[in-house]
Amino acid sequence: MGKGRVQLKWIENKISRQVTFSKRRFGLLKKGHEISVLFDAEVALVVFSIKGKLFEYSTDSELLHLNPNSDLLNFL
Repeated sequence: MGKGRVQLKWIENKISRQVTFSKRRFGLLKKGHEISVLFDAEVALVVFSIKGKLFEYSTDSELLHLNPNSDLLNFL
C-alpha cells in the first residue's frame, strides 16, 4: 500500500526544505537511472537548486558530462 498523497506547498522551515530537496533530488536521479536500465532509454536530467547549484544525470556522456562527485555515482 502506498504512502498516500502529499500536499504540495512551500516548506517554511529552511532546514526541512533543504532536506526534502536533497531526498527528492536523489530519488529523481535514481528513477532516471531505473528508467534507462528497464527500458533501454536515453535519459538526461538537470536540476538546479535555489542557489543555482547544478545536479545532472545522463545515460550518455554526450548528452551531459556527469559530475564525478554525483550522489548517483556514489550510490551505484
